[in-house]
Amino acid sequence: MFVGDIKKDFYGELIGKRILLLVNHDVDAICACRILHCLLRADSVVYTLVPIEGIKDLETAYKENSDQVKCVVLINCGGNIDIVEALQPEEDVKFFILDSHRPFDVCNVYNNTQVFLVSNEEDGIPEFDQIFRDDESEEENEESDGSGEEESRQAKRRRLGEEAILKRRERRLWEENRNRIMFEYTQFSYYGRSSAVEMFELAWKLSKDDNEMLWWCIVGVTEQLLMGKIENQQYVLETGNLQNHVARLSQHQNMPDDDFGNDEIQRLCPKLKITYTKDLLLALYRHWTVESSLRYSVYPSCKLRLWTLKGEKKMNELLVEMGLPLAQSRQKFSSMDLDLRQEFHSKMEKMGEKYEMDGIVYASFTLQHGFRGRYCAADVVYAMLALLEHTGKDRLPADCFMDALDCLSRNKRDVLEDGIEKAKKLLMCIFRHVQSMLEMRLVISAGPFLYMVLQEGSIDVKMFSRPHSLALLAQFALQAYVAVSRNKKAHGLPMVASAPLDPSEGTCLVVGVPPVSEDSPKNFFGKAFEQAAIKIRARMTMDCFDTSIVQLKTDDRAKFFDALTTLLS
Repeated sequence: MFVGDIKKDFYGELIGKRILLLVNHDVDAICACRILHCLLRADSVVYTLVPIEGIKDLETAYKENSDQVKCVVLINCGGNIDIVEALQPEEDVKFFILDSHRPFDVCNVYNNTQVFLVSNEEDGIPEFDQIFRDDESEEENEESDGSGEEESRQAKRRRLGEEAILKRRERRLWEENRNRIMFEYTQFSYYGRSSAVEMFELAWKLSKDDNEMLWWCIVGVTEQLLMGKIENQQYVLETGNLQNHVARLSQHQNMPDDDFGNDEIQRLCPKLKITYTKDLLLALYRHWTVESSLRYSVYPSCKLRLWTLKGEKKMNELLVEMGLPLAQSRQKFSSMDLDLRQEFHSKMEKMGEKYEMDGIVYASFTLQHGFRGRYCAADVVYAMLALLEHTGKDRLPADCFMDALDCLSRNKRDVLEDGIEKAKKLLMCIFRHVQSMLEMRLVISAGPFLYMVLQEGSIDVKMFSRPHSLALLAQFALQAYVAVSRNKKAHGLPMVASAPLDPSEGTCLVVGVPPVSEDSPKNFFGKAFEQAAIKIRARMTMDCFDTSIVQLKTDDRAKFFDALTTLLS
């Protein structure tokens, strides 16, 4: 069931209990977790934090940590699966699910005793009577008694009678209608409101919000935009709401404080300053060179086609018209001449119109604490994504999760800087793969969709054995293909990307990305993958909470793509 009063029916239920906190591996979930952590710590609530990556992790984490725990909070996980069926908990265990994945599982929606959804979004959910029946009766015994097929059929018909036949027909029609309704409800996967925003609003209602929590909330919303999880209109509405909170908290922060020693406290721990501003869709440009940021950012790179010699020439022309010498554009932004830095934003916005980059400017926020610590929200998102994906033999996913969590702490700026450097390498690697794929014509049209396959042994291919990295690659490749394709239908084609997952087990990762022409980023690949796998009996695992990301046996990939082509044609 849905939680009506988040302050009373959610947070009030956590006070005084031992909590099991299960958090998904994504930036929004980590930001929401950080806000909830501060609230729980302020009220001395004991909790156990366990990061999880998929459904198997969820089941294992609950099994290992459920002793004496009667209250479980799930962040960005569990909402789109039947949580009671998956975990088989005791009857007195309560699950509070804060999940931006949509659609919700209907069993979670209509479970009024154990499952509580911390969300107000109830649009499009089927009515209870349309999908559940309370008067289910046992079917009549249809087994033959061995007296002959014809005699058995006649006897059965006499047994059933007219009333039973009508009841069976009614049930069959009801089941057909239910299947149709459920298919329409579950055919698209998409994302709802940021979990970090939900947690910040809880902190606000509890009068415990501050600038740090607000910043974490902003980072969570920005991740949804950069990863293509929400449409621009939804982002604009959220940033407008957050701008009001920025103004409110800034006014409160600037109020005079007459406490003894306040000046000394401010010198040692400078206050956070959040500014609402128009920023540029240039990744990490404040911590990089202008030339590198232009080349490795999706939007300008695809608009100028910077993987081609013609695009490289066009970028140089852009820099010349901006009055930015190549020597300046190739050194770190913070080392450029002061006049060039101050004028860069306005000149970039002006030149954007001429070079068909009207969307280069977007509404965002910047954070400043101290004299040197200035970051925009996108910088932190890219840093956290890179830290989350930086696994290896000595780096377990849980270690990466904790690094991303530490990235939000202003006392651990070195972790954030390390994340920014890793993000630069990730973006450079994505660009090189896209350039290679386009030059070798390895982005292939299957008719109803495009697909690309990264082969084992390719340079830095291990970097794309992680969901977020592969999704970023697929989105970049799709926009780049649309930019150079002569096919007028390319704007309406989705993309499927695959990369090796575990060569020793012969598995690969498959990600589906919706078309660039879609205003609403709803993804139909979850249902399509499931049906294609059933059709060819592919050995596929749907372990991710995002159903458009699956694990597949590499040997079944070719047949799987063929089945997908037939299904979507």
